[in-house]
Amino acid sequence: MTMPPATDKSPWIFRTYAGHSTAEESNRLYRRNLGKGQTGLSVAFDLPTQMGYDSDHPLARDEVGRVGVAISHIGDMQELLAEIPLEEMNSSMTINATAAWLLALYVAVADERGIARPLLTGTTQNDIIKEYLSRGTHIFPPAQSLKLARDVIGFCAREMPKWNPINVCSYHLQEAGATPVQEIAYALATAVAVLDGVKQDAQIVPDKFPAIVGRISFFVNAGMKFITEICKLRAFGELWDEVCRERYGISEERFRRFRFGVQVNSLGLTEQQPENNVHRIMVELLAVVLSKNARARAVQLPAWNEAMGLPRPWDQQWSLRMQQVVAYETDLLDYGDIFDGSHEIAKQTQALVADARLELNRVLKMGGAAAAVDEGYMKRQLVAANSERLRAIENGEIILVGVNAFVESEASPLSGGAMVASIGDGVEYDQIARLKAWRAKRDNGIAKLALADLAQAAREGRNIMEASIACARAGVTTGEWGGTLREIFGEYRAPTGVVLLAAGERAADLVQLRRAVSDLGAKLGEPVRFMIAKPGLDGHSNGAEQIALRAAHCGIAVSYDGIRMTPEQIVAAAGDRKPHIVGLSVLSGSHVPLVREVMNRLRDAGLSGTPVVVGGIISAEDEHVLKQLGVRRVYTPKDFRLNQLIAEMIEIVDARLGEDAA
Repeated sequence: MTMPPATDKSPWIFRTYAGHSTAEESNRLYRRNLGKGQTGLSVAFDLPTQMGYDSDHPLARDEVGRVGVAISHIGDMQELLAEIPLEEMNSSMTINATAAWLLALYVAVADERGIARPLLTGTTQNDIIKEYLSRGTHIFPPAQSLKLARDVIGFCAREMPKWNPINVCSYHLQEAGATPVQEIAYALATAVAVLDGVKQDAQIVPDKFPAIVGRISFFVNAGMKFITEICKLRAFGELWDEVCRERYGISEERFRRFRFGVQVNSLGLTEQQPENNVHRIMVELLAVVLSKNARARAVQLPAWNEAMGLPRPWDQQWSLRMQQVVAYETDLLDYGDIFDGSHEIAKQTQALVADARLELNRVLKMGGAAAAVDEGYMKRQLVAANSERLRAIENGEIILVGVNAFVESEASPLSGGAMVASIGDGVEYDQIARLKAWRAKRDNGIAKLALADLAQAAREGRNIMEASIACARAGVTTGEWGGTLREIFGEYRAPTGVVLLAAGERAADLVQLRRAVSDLGAKLGEPVRFMIAKPGLDGHSNGAEQIALRAAHCGIAVSYDGIRMTPEQIVAAAGDRKPHIVGLSVLSGSHVPLVREVMNRLRDAGLSGTPVVVGGIISAEDEHVLKQLGVRRVYTPKDFRLNQLIAEMIEIVDARLGEDAA
């Protein structure tokens, strides 16, 4: 690949978030992207890997390789990183509950190659707090999860001083509906929870603490409010400096720098007129690179068609070229901060600083981020903020071009043929076959001994990283590592943040719907019951939460148990609760097989008469398949008018009542 020479005006690291199907295919994609001028890796792992399951675990069914690459053991990691010079590469791994394990695999591969650990540079996301609030790939309770995060931090401080052991993620908070104030405050609260634990952890040598603070990095979101986003980043930096100085006594300025990478907002990408997403991505990119004093150290951009499915290599290339054009064809890097001295920027920045400081202190007074997770405070705030955002889109206060305004459109030449990539069922079968062959050829005795040492380290509270690296070398699998720690730490279900009560203060725009619900209840002779469920490992729950809220506000009796339910659990709950309609939400791409299993189990349980609706990122072809399975309606991100969606579900229940009467 041809790269401009590095200078003091070199741009940020260019990344694309990528990984799919198999390690071999993902490696091929990485090397192709690096050849096009990408300067860092950003690895996406599939949901079973993120959740600590092997590809042949029952809960991994139909999820293998869909939203990222499947990594079950060191052989997969070797294949993933083949021909990539780790001593020269800045690698980012989006992994949290299993961060210690995936880093152990990465280090074990580097050790095999004879690469000194201090040469390794990159970032492990390792922010478990935001998983309880937004992404949903948590496994263990907060206390044990934070201990695992500290193990990674302590190990990196000793062995990999150039590695960022944690990437505190406000990105996912904004995706879950956070306001700029909440995004700043909750991310800083997470950093404080981690660093307070580090200070008290006996494994951390006190004189290493300032350097550990200096390795804390952040992963930030950038939305379409261009000026607000610039000010948010400046406010973030000011408050982080304040926390480092006043709470932790960090005297050296270099250890107080707000070091952050960015992926610009995916929540705002639209299925309608998707070509408009190119403009959105560009505006959001500029918000994080124009201000030199608040410029991202690494940027990864989504592809224009991500609202519809998995981007193709060409789509990722288009986003990479956007960064390269801004960095190399403009004079952006030739000047200092062009916003210094602006009265408007300073005023808005200080307003964000003041409000975020208040919210941060509110969380700290509750006992910190972990306590606010357990109590459900932060999750409720995010759900409420997202509800207000959606309401503003519905009523036109927030304009989305091509969605709720300027909806007339010419036919797009970009929309012909297959617009997204697809992952075939053969990927899962092949991965499982390779996994079984791996287990058969390894020395199982050595693997068992390594797992026993891992378990002992966890029970004794020792740092698990070296034991995990030993497991990697012994051929232990992701599911065996995760299962061992599950036995010791247990699993955790985070609060949903959804308060399922009718909201009288919001009744003005819901009068007709509430009357329709009341009339339907009179016909039924009982309250209208709506059960919402998320089958599979997908933890993106925004849509399910907002539909649950709106339905409850309309007077429907809603039940929602949160993320990660098996089809068996869903059907059992339906048998107990007798809902008049069931809504299934799946955004991971595994909707067809999961819905098929739910429908089959409903039929076997004598519940086939219960109407089912499905929501997710679903193609027109798959919508046809789902309807053939008996699904009454399919909803995708284009169906943003929740009142209309609720009205349709009332009609479905009413029609079903008529079918029974006939």
